[in-house]
Amino acid sequence: MFTGIVELIGTVAEYKEYDTSHSGGGGVSVTVKDASPILGDCHIGDSIAINGICLTVTEYDSDSFKVGISPETIRRTNVASWQAGAQVNLERAVGQDVRFGGHYVQGHVDGVAEIVSCVPEGNSIIFGFKLRDKVFEKYIVEKGYICIDGTSLTITGMDSNGVFYIAMIKHTQEKVVMPLKSVGQEVNIEVDLTGKVIEKQVILQLQDQIDNENSPLSNLVEKLINQKLEKLLK
Repeated sequence: MFTGIVELIGTVAEYKEYDTSHSGGGGVSVTVKDASPILGDCHIGDSIAINGICLTVTEYDSDSFKVGISPETIRRTNVASWQAGAQVNLERAVGQDVRFGGHYVQGHVDGVAEIVSCVPEGNSIIFGFKLRDKVFEKYIVEKGYICIDGTSLTITGMDSNGVFYIAMIKHTQEKVVMPLKSVGQEVNIEVDLTGKVIEKQVILQLQDQIDNENSPLSNLVEKLINQKLEKLLK
């Protein structure tokens, strides 16, 4: 679990593709350097989020660490655009003594969005994004949470074309990689888990009510149908 509060900007030192015969199964290994401030308590198997993707440390030294990334993760995220020298957001998994300043972030990226606008407003920047997969638009709620490249942000609005916006204050601009990106580039998106959980529970409850002929919903539907039929027969 993560908070979406980026701890450090690291640098991709190596991006290496596995062949299909490798145990990585056609994925990639990525080594990130300039990470010494978050490696003092590191262990093999620890989780570190890189641009919002929860990944497992397989090797590390005093300044760098390595992770393996599966083909499924590559398809879902912007990993394929990484290259040596790219800067990335880093956050360790939360510990018991961490203040929860962002929001509940799993590090399970849902998909990517394209940066479609970047407009200064005072000392803030208003970014606009368009999701690649429209299915996730239903979870975009004004003033709701969203995680973009591992950064917990608040949605300020969404237009009729599905473009949603965030306002990034100056402090955040100095701590994350997004201001280094250009219009047209992609970012990783994790929508707020709360919306997905509520949707799932509503669907399950409705299905249970529909399947049970004696449920309150079934009784209500039957009553409404009978009332309509009575009116038609009069």
